[in-house]
Amino acid sequence: MDTNEFFAPARTTSDEGGSRSENAPDTETHDGAAATEAGVAKVPDVLDVSSVSGDETTATPSGKSPVSKAPRTPVWVDLLSPSNDEIHEIEKRFGIEVPTREEMQEIELSSRLYDEDGALFMTVSVLNRAASDAPQTAVVTFILVKKTLITLRYADPVPFKTFIRRVNRSPSLASSADAVLFGLLEQIVDRLADVMEQTATDLEGLSNQVFASPEDRKSDQGHQDTLRQIGRAGNLSGKAKDSLLNLHRLGLFLSTQTRLKKDAKARLKIISRDIVSITEHANFIANKVTFLLDATLGMISLEQNNIIKIFSVAAAAFLPPTLIASIYGMNFEVMPELDWQFGYPVAIGLMVLSAVLPLWYFKRKGWL
Repeated sequence: MDTNEFFAPARTTSDEGGSRSENAPDTETHDGAAATEAGVAKVPDVLDVSSVSGDETTATPSGKSPVSKAPRTPVWVDLLSPSNDEIHEIEKRFGIEVPTREEMQEIELSSRLYDEDGALFMTVSVLNRAASDAPQTAVVTFILVKKTLITLRYADPVPFKTFIRRVNRSPSLASSADAVLFGLLEQIVDRLADVMEQTATDLEGLSNQVFASPEDRKSDQGHQDTLRQIGRAGNLSGKAKDSLLNLHRLGLFLSTQTRLKKDAKARLKIISRDIVSITEHANFIANKVTFLLDATLGMISLEQNNIIKIFSVAAAAFLPPTLIASIYGMNFEVMPELDWQFGYPVAIGLMVLSAVLPLWYFKRKGWL
């Protein structure tokens, strides 16, 4: 399991009793290991930075005993595929009951969004592996307990990777649990917007293929590839809409919480507007997928009809010659022209003429 704990900027006590804020949060890779403090504020004397497990030791001037403080609370604990023992440790540490993987898969609204003893549990579906041929939706649970955000997930979607890199570059993004929550939601929404834009671009190229001129049309294999790409785009847009629906429900749930501050509610409104606009774009893409699918199947049907028409015209054109040949193939003793010197050439000429005249007529009518 990979468990990352991001700490809010710590404060260091100076000799005069003042305090200064650190410029960077502490980051811990938690496997029962210790937290490593980073970015300690500068004070006149040289400081000792200690690594501890559990309790925090405040950095003090060199030569003096460290001052023990209460355990520091991280603003974000990211649980990636945790074991049962690690989940029990988190439950004991924060006094909550972490939902199981089976409970995370429940589709009931009451099982995904609820408040339990002051801790908010929010489970959403996040689009994963969008660039592959088999896109998926990964279930992620956000647990907002006091001043800490706990994320429980069994997949590693792109938004989480991106946000972790951004936090490492700009520690102020993880200044509070609410900031981390809304930062993750914004990253997920931005990822969905990028996926929808790329899908729209791909569908535009497919549209050009479907409605290309007859000379540029592809073979049956090309139509199969087009149908496969249209199906993938439809599958991707459907999973994106499912993720957007979950995010919309989460936004409505958060909007009813009085614990959110004014700036957090303002960010939530912006995220909700973005979700609505991306959902409309996803609906447009879904309609375009349906249109292109119908158009592609229509083009395939037209080509099949053209092939059947050619065979029908050929059968009609060669019916008179076949009739003439059948008549002269009869084995009767008394038949006209059997003893005629020019009977055979005349019969051949009649068959050729009876085949050319229908072809000429069909061509004139535009059937060929």
